[in-house]
Amino acid sequence: MMASRSLRNLLMRRLTVPIQQGLNVDLRPMSSAAQEQASREAPCKASDHSYESLLVTAAQKHILHVQLNRPDKRNAMNKAFWREMVECFNKIAQDSDCRAVVISGAGKMFTSGIDLMDVASNLLQPEGDDVARISWYLRDLISRYQETFSVIEKCPKPVIAAVHGGCIGAGVDLITACDIRYCAQDAVFQVKEVDVGLAADVGTLQRLPKIIGNQSLVNELAFTARRMMADEALSSGLVSRVFPDKELLLDATFALAAEIASKSPVAVQSTKINLLYSRDRPVSEGLNYMATWNMSMLQTQDIIKAVQAMMEKKDAKSVTFSKL
Repeated sequence: MMASRSLRNLLMRRLTVPIQQGLNVDLRPMSSAAQEQASREAPCKASDHSYESLLVTAAQKHILHVQLNRPDKRNAMNKAFWREMVECFNKIAQDSDCRAVVISGAGKMFTSGIDLMDVASNLLQPEGDDVARISWYLRDLISRYQETFSVIEKCPKPVIAAVHGGCIGAGVDLITACDIRYCAQDAVFQVKEVDVGLAADVGTLQRLPKIIGNQSLVNELAFTARRMMADEALSSGLVSRVFPDKELLLDATFALAAEIASKSPVAVQSTKINLLYSRDRPVSEGLNYMATWNMSMLQTQDIIKAVQAMMEKKDAKSVTFSKL
């Protein structure tokens, strides 16, 4: 009991320390009228994001919506896509106002995968005078294509994939680089590459086993290119929730993004970075990195703001956190 009282006194002393100049602390909850107005606001195009294959909008406060935007081509991934995704997520990573990202597909499906007609010249007629030079060219090309999805993983902002309809070939590579995956009941997942004579080379074979934890199932999907339907995707752990249709899927996905965006960006982004670091390393190494990370992050004002709201029994979502 004495220890509990001492801890409370320590917290109170920290909470009464004057906030540094320049930090705007506003613990007042948003009024119901303001909440209704915010929910009615239509998404607006993000001013610094202009692409041929993507549509990026500011869906809600602190949330960006990245749409694969070639619906007439079933959102097939053309040359522009492979370049623009890197540009897009590098910008998002540096966007201090963004705290969560939703990825979806425009039209009737998420994506049909790589646009073979558009990228055929790169793959089937590679540059180079001999085998060595052609190999160097192809290695560089594959590495750049890999970065198209690795950039999602490297982005410190949580990225949620909302999948409806087909998610074929490179679409699986894309979603396995995302942090959270939701889907509609009509979703179909297919590791398609063996059907076109190649092994998946931009992320699926490396990330999918870590996601679903069933090597036998991964091998089956990758060797046969069979389809995985929504219910199997849910039971295997590829997705965490399934919704009846695209509309309900997007509603739930944006609600989740809003929940994440309401938290301390220091806490959320630190969590993502450490989850990914620990995924590929021993527990002891992950713990050591976490200790080194938090020796600075524990000094954030976000902790004081969050604890003060809890002690005053205020809604945690009413806390205003600074941009990061």
